Amino acid sequence: MSRIVVSGKLAATPRMGGATWVVLQYLLGLQRLGHEVCFVEPIASSALRPEGTSLADSDNAAYFEDVTQHFGFERFSALVLENSRETVGLDYKHLRTLTRGADLLVNLSGLLADDDLIGPIPIRAFVDLEPAFTQVRHLAGGIDLGIDRHTHWVTVGSAVGEPGCGVPTCDLPWISTFQPLVLDRWPVNRQLTRHALTTVATWDGGATVEHAGTVYGHKAHSLRECINLPARTDEQFLLALSLEGNCSNDLASLSRNGWQLVDAERVTGTPDAYRRFIQRSWAELGVARSGYVVSRGGWFSDRSACYLASGRPVIAQDTGFGRFLPTGKGLFAFRDCDDVLAAIRLLRHDYAYHARAARAIAVEYFDSDKVLGRLLAKLGVAG
Repeated sequence: MSRIVVSGKLAATPRMGGATWVVLQYLLGLQRLGHEVCFVEPIASSALRPEGTSLADSDNAAYFEDVTQHFGFERFSALVLENSRETVGLDYKHLRTLTRGADLLVNLSGLLADDDLIGPIPIRAFVDLEPAFTQVRHLAGGIDLGIDRHTHWVTVGSAVGEPGCGVPTCDLPWISTFQPLVLDRWPVNRQLTRHALTTVATWDGGATVEHAGTVYGHKAHSLRECINLPARTDEQFLLALSLEGNCSNDLASLSRNGWQLVDAERVTGTPDAYRRFIQRSWAELGVARSGYVVSRGGWFSDRSACYLASGRPVIAQDTGFGRFLPTGKGLFAFRDCDDVLAAIRLLRHDYAYHARAARAIAVEYFDSDKVLGRLLAKLGVAG
């Protein structure tokens, strides 16, 4: 058994059930494999809500405590105010003792940067959750992503480093991995209460990033190309959105074109609510950031994996993932609206068949026991 420190964003943006599950899949999955797991989340004072509140009295701390207690990690977790030793959960002294005895750091998006905590850990894995965006920002400089503080570099872009992939490697030996899914937390749900293609997304129509003449955009840029999709079928499309920036024009356009919109915090604001939303849907229409599409990095959404595990078929925008995952049964890759409509026709013809195929893909490719077991082996950590 190894001691593993996991860091990721859970409380900095509270009431985002999907983002919370990204962290939980690692915590619960590594624990399932028999490892001692400790969770650390640094948080900037500017992220505390309400604005000007203390760490202990913040909404962030309340959410952090609710989630860690609900999933049994309250004795092994700490929310740490950046550039201080103020914590909620484990006190800093105890936390430093735990990390100094750790074998591995799994640092989601390189969030944890405290040298006192991570410096003594012999294997420090930076986990890239945004292939192309991470690498381009690193090359651009100006923002320290902490990549150089690590000994290993992991990405959920399955094609990174392979021919035909436009994601710059930054001269690093990237280890590719699927996103882990703890299957017993995501059972098949037989209850279908929302006959709609749904998804959960953070909506950002703002600035793009650019590298070597390629523009890497957001989901808003991708969905604009399929804005008239609801008019071409009698299926319903429901988007649960968290908004960033000025999105009023996009939201008005989506509504005019027949998209149903709901507030993501209201319907998916906790891990349990997020799971219910997914499991009661007919299928997912997974729209990717345009940067994932143009870079062909093979990115596949952790959210889409949750749909698959729940026995919910997925129609996902093509990012090159079809080289690594089977498509055509339970999972479909689309390039344009015609591809989406063709997939819908197949689901209508034999929904039960595609629902079973969806679950089978999750079991084969996303099972946390398999995914994390392989990753730990590649990192040189005893299983």
